[in-house]
Amino acid sequence: MPLSEQIQTDMVAAMRRKEAARLSTLRMAKAALHNKRVETGDELSEAAAAGVLNALVQQRRDAAAQFRNGGREDMARKEEAEIAILETYLPAPASDAEIGEAIAAAIAETGASSPKDMGPVMKATLARLAGKTVDGGRVSRRVRETLA
Repeated sequence: MPLSEQIQTDMVAAMRRKEAARLSTLRMAKAALHNKRVETGDELSEAAAAGVLNALVQQRRDAAAQFRNGGREDMARKEEAEIAILETYLPAPASDAEIGEAIAAAIAETGASSPKDMGPVMKATLARLAGKTVDGGRVSRRVRETLA
């Protein structure tokens, strides 16, 4: 079942069970997917839909960090609850071993030898990790450490 249909089905179930937090998060995700579909003018692929949800998760992580810095622990917990709901619709995250293998293969493929070759290595690494949930910042740190 496509991601957008799964979210719609789960939204109806959340309405029936009166799960306000889940319903709110799913409505937000559905709206983001709809906006992206309108923006592109075509149906979203599963990879594009996962990309939209990844962006929403990243926004929630940033917001939680900001709320914590501002002393609003209650709001940070709300954002983290939304992250947990959204992550159930994303593919499995890439493990450290998978990231390491992808970086090694990308370095061999591009012939990179110094930190100034980071751009092509990142592009090749992320292409190898397609289909998995990947934190770009984490991959970037690993690539920088490997090339240093």
